[in-house]
Amino acid sequence: MYAVLGSRAVLRLAGPDARQWLQGLVTNDVESLGSGEARFAALLSPQGKILFDFFVTPDADGLLIDCPAREAAALTRRLGMYKLRAQVAVTDVSASLSVAVIWGGEPPPVLQGRMFPDPRDARLGWRAIGPASDLEALGEPASEGEWRAHRIACGVPEGGVDYAFGETFPHEANMDLLNGVDFRKGCYVGQEVVSRVQHRGLARKRITKVRIDGTPPDGGGDIVAGEVVVGSLVASAGPDGLAMLRLDKAAEAAESGRALRCGDAMVTVVHGDA
Repeated sequence: MYAVLGSRAVLRLAGPDARQWLQGLVTNDVESLGSGEARFAALLSPQGKILFDFFVTPDADGLLIDCPAREAAALTRRLGMYKLRAQVAVTDVSASLSVAVIWGGEPPPVLQGRMFPDPRDARLGWRAIGPASDLEALGEPASEGEWRAHRIACGVPEGGVDYAFGETFPHEANMDLLNGVDFRKGCYVGQEVVSRVQHRGLARKRITKVRIDGTPPDGGGDIVAGEVVVGSLVASAGPDGLAMLRLDKAAEAAESGRALRCGDAMVTVVHGDA
């Protein structure tokens, strides 16, 4: 299956300093990127919260960034703040390049080129960046809703949708578990906070996959164990859901045998790849 994601935009970073410059800003290693590869990464605030997350993949004369369309202009402006004297130009090329996802099988040869395995989770398949005409050669696409349901079933959140930019730390969004942070690379904006959480094990909450039995409130809502709020349901697709849970409170509920509920629906934490 494949879907063209109208919710995504493509930025091009061109210039001799593009890789080295971006390397000093984001959570992942982009200098070592090879053809057919991508990195999932984020640009953080100095306080260590996610301002933007995106995929970075090589281009002929620089890099391409696959990012949320609603954040493309703001990301371009933010990157411009850091440009100083670096020889790099940031342009939005979404008018000529689109983003597609392919899952449930091997990708067709028509998309060879700017195509890469989704670096977050192998079950998410492949992502491709190319002209809309190339993508149309794949036939009738699935909907973005079908892709969203698959992503939720894999337990993978999406920034700006399942968690708020500017309010969420990388560990809370599972970026450390989804290959979005390189803890061995050099400095970047917000690194000190991220490293401290990693080495001291201070993550108090995380987005967690859950199973839903029943119909939760529209738009999600608080997840409770008795009278205690342990988190909130941030996304659902049929029986699959994503919840931002306080880890200590969820553990206490499990130890005491208290069931989790969201409205009239029962909620069960899913462990592993179930």
